[in-house]
Amino acid sequence: MGFFGFLLLGLIAGAIAKLILPGKQGGGWIITLVLGVVGALLGGFLGSVLFNAPLQDFFSLQTWLLAIGGSIIVLLIYGLIVGRRAAR
Repeated sequence: MGFFGFLLLGLIAGAIAKLILPGKQGGGWIITLVLGVVGALLGGFLGSVLFNAPLQDFFSLQTWLLAIGGSIIVLLIYGLIVGRRAAR
């Protein structure tokens, strides 16, 4: 998968992850998209290390599920960090 394909995958995965998570997360759409790209990186890394998953195909269901799962993890961590900062 090329660089722009990876960016597009991360952007869409971040938007889907934000729709899946309950409640209102802070940050605008730019933060969501950046966290989606970071989440896709995390999901791809964890998938290749834990499951030995090949992630070369953009239209693979496995690639999308790992990217969305990684985005959910990153959004949860971001929510914990921002929530603690706002509580001060």
